[in-house]
Amino acid sequence: MNLFASVKNVVIGRARNLSDQRIFHNMSLVALLAWVGLGADGLSSSCYGPEAAFLALKGHTHLSLFVALASVLTIVVICASYSQIIELFPSGGGGYLVASKLLSPTAGVVSGCALIGDYILTIAISIASGADAFFSMLPMEWQVWKLKFSLGIVVALTLLNLRGVKESVILWVPIFFVFVLTYTFAIIWAVTVHFGDLPAIAHGVASDAHSDMAEVGIFGMLALLLRAYSLGAGTYTGIEAVSNGLNALREPRVQTGKRTMIYMGVSLAFVVGGLLLAYLLYHVEHVEGQTLNAVLFEKITAAWPPALAHGFVIAAMVSSAALLFIAAQTGFFGGPRVLANMAVDRWMPTRFATLSDRLVTQNGVLMMGGAAFLVVLLTGASVDELVVLYSINVFVTFSLSQLGMVRHWWQERAHTAGWKKKLFVNGFGLILTSGILVSLCITKFFDGGWATLFVTGALVGVSFWVKHHYRQTQKKLYRLNELVAAALADEAVSGVHKAPLAPVPCDPNARTAVFMVNGFNGLGLHTLLAVVRMFPKVYTNFVFIQVGVLDAGNFKGAAEVDNLREFSRAAVDRYVTYMSKRGFYSEAHVALGTDIVDEAAHQCNIIAEKFPLAQFFAGQLVFKDESFATRWLHNHTVFELQRRLYQNGRAMLILPIQV
Repeated sequence: MNLFASVKNVVIGRARNLSDQRIFHNMSLVALLAWVGLGADGLSSSCYGPEAAFLALKGHTHLSLFVALASVLTIVVICASYSQIIELFPSGGGGYLVASKLLSPTAGVVSGCALIGDYILTIAISIASGADAFFSMLPMEWQVWKLKFSLGIVVALTLLNLRGVKESVILWVPIFFVFVLTYTFAIIWAVTVHFGDLPAIAHGVASDAHSDMAEVGIFGMLALLLRAYSLGAGTYTGIEAVSNGLNALREPRVQTGKRTMIYMGVSLAFVVGGLLLAYLLYHVEHVEGQTLNAVLFEKITAAWPPALAHGFVIAAMVSSAALLFIAAQTGFFGGPRVLANMAVDRWMPTRFATLSDRLVTQNGVLMMGGAAFLVVLLTGASVDELVVLYSINVFVTFSLSQLGMVRHWWQERAHTAGWKKKLFVNGFGLILTSGILVSLCITKFFDGGWATLFVTGALVGVSFWVKHHYRQTQKKLYRLNELVAAALADEAVSGVHKAPLAPVPCDPNARTAVFMVNGFNGLGLHTLLAVVRMFPKVYTNFVFIQVGVLDAGNFKGAAEVDNLREFSRAAVDRYVTYMSKRGFYSEAHVALGTDIVDEAAHQCNIIAEKFPLAQFFAGQLVFKDESFATRWLHNHTVFELQRRLYQNGRAMLILPIQV
């Protein structure tokens, strides 16, 4: 084992065993772990969402109760509507799949690109806000290290997620529950201590609302409330992550997903509503270098024994900072899955659907980590700048998902019991989320929201270009696939299939042609016939290698893996039948794996030991107008395989096939 492999095994982990029958069970998340990995995004937003909303009221603090009620209602509605999405799409896919299936592929692309942008910003703002919380406990002169610290956390989380989802979640369970317990206790304490003041506070809210209305008018007060409510909209991000990553949850997935939604919704509503009330009860004000939550906890513990007060504040703030880092998990969890789903449908480069030997969508994780690193660097890890860019994209997805569900229930009203109730839930969710989207675009556009919309629009444009390229390539490949029809027609005319020959004995010492194939198609037949034409009567044995690649599109359960194995076997057996009927010895080798080169090289070694005179062949598509972009859209694994075989002293001929 070389040094690189040894370091990789230590940092990322050893390759998973695909023959393990319990691999899907062992990798899946129960509801509690899913709550930690996915609910952390929502809960962590309590470290900046309620603060942004409360400060936006600019002294009209009693109005925070209205913002709190609106926030709780929004959480309940979005969670209820996404529970219905989980029931309708039990295999997962989230906003991208919902919009694609229920509206149109174009709507799906917009929803998917919006989600990708949202998940990148989720990672960036979570880490920046976590750094704020952490540095709130340190001297002011240490603030100069905050950016470097934030960038280091991005790198660390990227490496951690290359190990796998479950491994990256289990690590954070103790910290997650320290946060939940400290915040729950603080909110209950705040309400209990001020319980006798609640009637006076209610009277103050009514009085302030009346005076505000007299001062700025009802529309002015509504505008103030709407601005505060929209600036706190980051609170709702992450709710969609459960439906997006449903295939990573423990069976039965629908029940696990809905239970996770309940945990997430209840905890988020309690913490967000409770914090806004606690800010009001303790008359919390902004303090330079401290988060509003840090100020609140210091006020709560002011009368406590110094050691106890200091310990509680440290526990709360350290867990807050750590939870914000955990919240970045939602971006690493959901973002690569959206990229993979879009890659399967050819809206993104297909390499985003490939899995590493840890069965992780490695390219997606690296892309999300790299993009988040760049965003944190460009914004200087400033939460004030990031919060402006945040939230718009997720409400694009929310709105399209709700619209798709409304359309579905209306179309299925004659076949679905209780459709009116379901239509009402998603309809109300559509009104709510689209209203928030419009208000966010208006209030944030000139403050920097335009950048989010521009980048998302550019990503949509890239997606359509990628799709166009794959469509054009597919059209050109249809010409090659005409060989399949011609080969079958030739058999029908010549009667080859009617006169089966006796099995040809195997002569291991005869010249053997070994072909890398990927299904019984024009590319494989073109390569085979080219070799027969170029080397007439040279090869006696013909061996075919088919590697079934496990990717995000088929790695969804044991049944899907079995289907892939059967499909691969059936495809390669057609080559064996084709050559056997022509009087040649032929055999097939099938393997499954995540890395084509590793699996193919292993099969080549086995074949070379059996057939000493084996010569390896593979076909490679060549594009007339090839560029770096088009090269990145297609795999060139045959060149890597050729290099691997060359190092082992074996020759491989690559036949160029121009399309």
